[in-house]
Amino acid sequence: MTIAITPTQAPVAVDEDKCIAEKGCTVCVDVCPLDVLAIDLVKKKAFMQFDECWYCLPCETDCPTGAVQVSIPYLLR
Repeated sequence: MTIAITPTQAPVAVDEDKCIAEKGCTVCVDVCPLDVLAIDLVKKKAFMQFDECWYCLPCETDCPTGAVQVSIPYLLR
């Protein structure tokens, strides 16, 4: 798997202001079939650990606060 080096390289963006992982929420991590999302142990926020997204969207649709945004490339729409 390719490590997502910077947030701009990752197709999944997490709005840290909306993310409630510090309160114990792990919905996006739990529903990802590829396990590419993780919780940052320092910031206590979700992030895309690996750049291997299938654009299946359960992380975006199941997030209770709407913190997750998946940027689907133009050719896949």
